[in-house]
Amino acid sequence: MTSAGPWRSVQPRESLRIWLVRLGFNFFPAFRATGARVIHISEDRRKLRIKLPLNFRTRDIHGTLFGGAMYAATDPLYAILVKIALGPRYIIWDKAGSIRYKKPGRSTLYAECSLSDSQVVSMKKRLELEPSVDLVYEIELMDERGVVHAVVHKTIYAARKEVYKLRQEAVHAEGRPAGILRAGTATTTGE
Repeated sequence: MTSAGPWRSVQPRESLRIWLVRLGFNFFPAFRATGARVIHISEDRRKLRIKLPLNFRTRDIHGTLFGGAMYAATDPLYAILVKIALGPRYIIWDKAGSIRYKKPGRSTLYAECSLSDSQVVSMKKRLELEPSVDLVYEIELMDERGVVHAVVHKTIYAARKEVYKLRQEAVHAEGRPAGILRAGTATTTGE
């Protein structure tokens, strides 16, 4: 990594289609509320970069980037990339996430997420063999010099749509709401 960081490289001019995707992402209320902005989406929509500025909306009581803003800014990224890469035949859910803080964020932080062609092919092969898979990704939030301030781990659930629908139908056939635990596990009613 260069001393100026990976964020100052000149990007090719984006197409109107990608500009509209980026604009939609940045104006989606849940993402906009994080304070982050998508600054780049590749033409194949397999790579994106975000920028999380330190400002009055993202600052905590110590004058550094609020940890919740760091996590929220990265929360939907891989779920969206995987959904776009796999297409409409698959159900994608954000299953789990965690963040490990390395240093306080005292300036604007950046993150990059990407999926390679081989990763997408591997996902599709696994989903043909297994009913569902958990995909694990890591996102580093770093400053312009490339210093890592936080590392986010995300687990994304993916399943073929027909498998997911069969599971949901089985849950409803058992006469229990989809969110209730299976028999043999503890419930809040003490059954």
